[in-house]
Amino acid sequence: MNPSAHARNARHNLSLSFSSHGHDIELPVILLRGASPGQTLVVTAGVHGDEYEGVRAIFEITSQLDTAVMSGDLLCVPVCNPPAFWNVSRSSPLDNGNLARVFPGNSEGSPTEAIAWYIDRHILAHADFYIDLHSAGVRCLMPTMIGYESGDARAEAAANIFGAPVIWAHDTIPPGRTVSAARARGIPWLYTEARGAGRIHPDDLAVYRNGVCRLLQHLDILPGSPTPAAPTLRLHGDGNVDASITTSRKGFLIPEVDLLDTVTKGQTLGTLRGLYGEILETFTAPRDGVVALIHVCPLINSGDPLFLITGIRDQ
Repeated sequence: MNPSAHARNARHNLSLSFSSHGHDIELPVILLRGASPGQTLVVTAGVHGDEYEGVRAIFEITSQLDTAVMSGDLLCVPVCNPPAFWNVSRSSPLDNGNLARVFPGNSEGSPTEAIAWYIDRHILAHADFYIDLHSAGVRCLMPTMIGYESGDARAEAAANIFGAPVIWAHDTIPPGRTVSAARARGIPWLYTEARGAGRIHPDDLAVYRNGVCRLLQHLDILPGSPTPAAPTLRLHGDGNVDASITTSRKGFLIPEVDLLDTVTKGQTLGTLRGLYGEILETFTAPRDGVVALIHVCPLINSGDPLFLITGIRDQ
């Protein structure tokens, strides 16, 4: 996939197609080339198949932009994980792989690893800046937020421009992520989360759509000079959902806190109930902080992320 091989001042609907272990996989790629050269913003969505806000944001942005006023390129993959997307699942039904845990991938590996390899080599490699649009999926709830790596001034400036109500700074970036692959290439990056629940809230869609357009202006791909937006909350700490409080049981979850509540170490977050309503397990906050994720689907299976507590950054 070589964006420079396609004409400027035009939209190009492309396909990144390959086979893996007998499965034919086709990734939709939308390329908008400006009338004049400039930077390239890469935007991806649908890394997890049950997250829809970013998919629709890409559809709306790419249908409305005028390439005649653009200086540079917008390269988008609205659905990075078609097997999981059509299965309405976080992981792929082909191999149970989590695409957000296997980057930079392996062209000879499982279908999920192959998808990661093709995205890294053929999409991310062209980025001057990268943003991955995630949300909480169908079972969890997260704040509408923009995340970045602490210490990267380029990413922090862009996060402030984006305009999300919550900004989350991370000191460590676990391996296997899209953003860790971008980091390995020296590409500054952002990622989003939103309330999810298998629906697209209009406020979240507006944040995503406006935020990407503000990024395009920030990168001088679109005309305009966006000013930093004041978030309502700045978080700091590990954004790794895999570090959430979990359980080895299955049951019915009754939370006792709300999203973005401030909690103290040892405070009760919720209880897991059996089919008679009996308490199977009580979950408490492992630290002082803010509730950054809640498993809002009451049905719990072993290993599900239930609550994630993070810190508040000094303003």
